[in-house]
Amino acid sequence: MFYNFEDFWIFEIMNTSRYIEIIFKRLIPAPFTLAVLLSLFTILIAFLFTGNTDGDSFLNILTYWQEGMWEPALLVFAVQMMLILVLGHVLVLSRPVAWVTEKLTSLVYGNTSAVILVAVSTMLVAFFNWGLGLIFGAIMARKVAEAARDRGFKINYPLVGAAGYAGLMVWHGGVSGSAPLKAAEKGHIRGLFPAEVNAGWLNDLPDSIPTDTTIFAGWNLILFGMLLVLVPLVLWIISKKTGSSEFDLPEVKKIQPDILIEGAEKLDHSRILKLLFGFLLLAAFFASYYSSLVSGKLTPNMLNFLMLVLCILFHKSFVSFLNALDEAIGGAAAILIQFPLYFGIMGIMKETGIVGDIAGFFSSIATETSLPVYTFFSAGLVNIFVPSGGGQWAIQGPIVLESAMKLGVPLNKAVMAFAYGDQITNMLQPFWALPLLAITRLKAREILPYTLIIMLVGMLVYIGGLFLI
Repeated sequence: MFYNFEDFWIFEIMNTSRYIEIIFKRLIPAPFTLAVLLSLFTILIAFLFTGNTDGDSFLNILTYWQEGMWEPALLVFAVQMMLILVLGHVLVLSRPVAWVTEKLTSLVYGNTSAVILVAVSTMLVAFFNWGLGLIFGAIMARKVAEAARDRGFKINYPLVGAAGYAGLMVWHGGVSGSAPLKAAEKGHIRGLFPAEVNAGWLNDLPDSIPTDTTIFAGWNLILFGMLLVLVPLVLWIISKKTGSSEFDLPEVKKIQPDILIEGAEKLDHSRILKLLFGFLLLAAFFASYYSSLVSGKLTPNMLNFLMLVLCILFHKSFVSFLNALDEAIGGAAAILIQFPLYFGIMGIMKETGIVGDIAGFFSSIATETSLPVYTFFSAGLVNIFVPSGGGQWAIQGPIVLESAMKLGVPLNKAVMAFAYGDQITNMLQPFWALPLLAITRLKAREILPYTLIIMLVGMLVYIGGLFLI
């Protein structure tokens, strides 16, 4: 009997996705509930496996938990992420950006073209900057859904949403990757280790690891290129056999023009005042960030400042800007309340040494050949509990580098193995999907069956790459 190879694999993928979807719908709660369960699990693990299981130990763990929740530096990071979400949403509601997204969505006429356009564009943007990719993918998925509703073609909206989240599985190996960027800073590598550490291998530790051996290494760009082809291809295969989904998107609020504007209210509608303030912000932006812009080093503050400038300049008036802000602000609610919970988990794992135990276990059984792969898996595991690449690198980085030095593994390869592992389980951990869920009005359990499939594709690419390079 003759079997069509393509149809066979489509059948297998679809059967797998259906089983996963059923499991996720039954077992996966809302992201906030998941954060609560992870918090309780971390407290329990810390109590059972990190020393004395007595009352004092339990109280210490609770102290680490609450101190982690309100760590000032992490709270600053939380506000930065909220502003990325809100300002990005406000920017997309402006007329110039809306025109660009409409031109892009005009290329979409069905399910397959929708997932390919959203996946490819999102991954390219996220490789350049994770914050832009985070908000761009969410907005593109939403705009495609609006186009489907307005023009009458059908799509699998959760599948399109998964395509809009795909950028978070390539960001850490990209231009804004936390670990490779920090490793490239002069003095950072040795600065990870306390001054009292006295080991012979420290003398051989370099001062930094240049980005041309990590982010811009040929093998890293090849792996990204492979994913840029394979992820949309897999989503395309799935889209060929999945039916359309019903979805309900609220209409964008249309601002009714004022019949009569009097007194100081005219300032709210003044284009001249808006442009004056916008160009003043633009001048301040270039004065502060010109060198960073030229070198391609984007930071959350730089990104937020740029988006604020564009929001002011692109909106018709302050009234238009504030109305867009009212619509966008609701999407930040989930991040506002969930960030402290994950900061608390991070506090426990850092102070009790759980992160070190996980990384140390994998390092203890590793060889020169297997260490990069074990680093990949340990970083992916820790990321489920600590979904912050920079924060995780600060804790796990010294262990990764020490193990690489002792086993003779190139440090640039070890750093990228960590980056790959940290980013890949974002497809399983829905925390960073919160902006997308807020903007698209999808639920985590709706997109996770599809993100899990592309996560498996990513794992094959990265593990294969780590063995071969």
